[in-house]
Parts: sequence; C-alpha cells; structure tokens
Amino acid sequence: MTKISETEVKRLAALSRIGLSDAEVTKLAGELDQIVGFVEKLQTVDVSTAEPTSQVTGLKDVWREDEVKPSAISQGELLKNAPDTKDGFIKVRRVL
Repeated sequence: MTKISETEVKRLAALSRIGLSDAEVTKLAGELDQIVGFVEKLQTVDVSTAEPTSQVTGLKDVWREDEVKPSAISQGELLKNAPDTKDGFIKVRRVL
C-alpha cells in the first residue's frame, strides 16, 4: 500500500498555493493515505462480469420541447415587485 508522506502533502499544498500548519499537514497525510488505500482496495474487486451502467432510473429521454404558455402573473404585477423599471422591463445595474 502506498504511504502518503508529509513531504508529499507539503509539495501538493505549495503547488495548490494552500497554506497548511504542521498539524494540518500531519492530519491530511493520514486522511489522504486512507483514501489511497481505499482506492487500492477497490482496484482488487473483480468487475469483469458487471455490465456498464450509465443510467439507473430507466428513463430513455428526459428532454422535452420548449412550449410557450401564458404566464400565471401579468407583466404589470411582476413589475410592481421590481425595485426599478424602464419601458416595461426590470432595470438592473450594468455588469462589466
């Protein structure tokens, strides 16, 4: 099993520009070591007889065509709730 060293954690933290204390480095080294160990265990599982799964709900096509429908609220009612309006539209600040 691969052992994740504190040196490797410090190197990854430096590459990621993440500041870690010595206690955090020690804790992360142990946690990452456990994660890698779990992944190594998963690699030993025989999946040769398992079929690939990409969809589990049985739905074939969840997309639908867009349909224009009348709104339950009028434009006037909607604009009453807006803080600022102009020419029948909600006015917002420019975003550059």
